[in-house]
Amino acid sequence: MTPRKALAALAAVLLMAGAVAVRAQSGNQDAEKNAQQARAALDAMVQAMGGDAWLNMQNQMLEGQVAAFFHGNPDPGTTLIYEYHAWPDKDRVEVTKHRDVDEMYIGQQGWEVTYRGKRAMPKDQLQEFLRRRNHSIETAVKVWMKDPRTILIYEGQTMAERHLAQQVTLISPQNDSITILLDSQTHLPLQRSFQWRDPVYHDKNTDTEEYDDYHMVDGIATPYTISRSKNGEMQRQFYITLVRYNQKLPAGFWDVDQVARHTKGK
Repeated sequence: MTPRKALAALAAVLLMAGAVAVRAQSGNQDAEKNAQQARAALDAMVQAMGGDAWLNMQNQMLEGQVAAFFHGNPDPGTTLIYEYHAWPDKDRVEVTKHRDVDEMYIGQQGWEVTYRGKRAMPKDQLQEFLRRRNHSIETAVKVWMKDPRTILIYEGQTMAERHLAQQVTLISPQNDSITILLDSQTHLPLQRSFQWRDPVYHDKNTDTEEYDDYHMVDGIATPYTISRSKNGEMQRQFYITLVRYNQKLPAGFWDVDQVARHTKGK
């Protein structure tokens, strides 16, 4: 190869390398701009939900009626329940008007408490609850968004229950994801969904919650209707009638053994 041809070949290689570098830089800039747009949408959601009041709430109590569904068809009647939650990992559900059946989830463990005492929650039921807790909007904001390794993706506008919505997906360092649909006008969350692989059949399932009928309670925007579905089939609707935040709970409220002793005495 003559010196002139060698120089021409070197110039071509440098030109191609430069073009690749420019495309890579442009791609990085587009990704960063998209991530900033996603974060701005999520920040607006937090402010719409109450800002510091929502971020710093100590506990939450929801009272209402739950309707169950089987293959998308409603079961007859509803069940009165009381749901308590304290960030990050305390949950308690009291069932029936006598409040004599408790489901308690403390950390990574779960129990059912009745007049017979306490028993460990069945593994599949415990795992289902923990999956939902680990993919809640609260977890997305308070854990995933604070991790610099989490990828935020703004996916544009879509429709959710006749509302124009913005779609944002968060991808964790473990390649797990949460997708949130936000009302384009109010910025309140309309839907949260995530996928998980069935440990037995190895197919993917989609867990979805939809939120509607928001009311302001103690400065916190609260949905009074929460609907849950799996793979597009309705499983549960929670019609909330009473909400309380930051309650002074009695001593031992999260103590499973104490709750079991008290339930036995009812």
